[in-house]
Amino acid sequence: MTKAEIVAKVAEEIKISKTAAGKALALITDSIAEAIRKGEKVTLVGFGTFSVVQRKARKGRNPQNGKEIKIAAKKVPKFTSGAALKAAAEGKAPAKKSRAKKAPAKKAKKK
Repeated sequence: MTKAEIVAKVAEEIKISKTAAGKALALITDSIAEAIRKGEKVTLVGFGTFSVVQRKARKGRNPQNGKEIKIAAKKVPKFTSGAALKAAAEGKAPAKKSRAKKAPAKKAKKK
């Protein structure tokens, strides 16, 4: 699914213009990118978490000549999928969370 397809689907579902849907999607992605730039986590419950991880410097090989090269340390974005997204990928319905049952109220003692 492309960005244009997402914009069209959002516009159709909530009955707004494609321009407004495009601005909304741009705002969401820009907000996520800004948070990542600041080193913050962005959690969308059920969907997943965006974060930044630090990769260590390491040694690699130049595939053309086989010589060893140094690969610098750097920060990279990371996405961890949530339970609902994992279930969707497996073709399962998302698990519904059952609410905890309240304990029955204690009866007042008669004197």
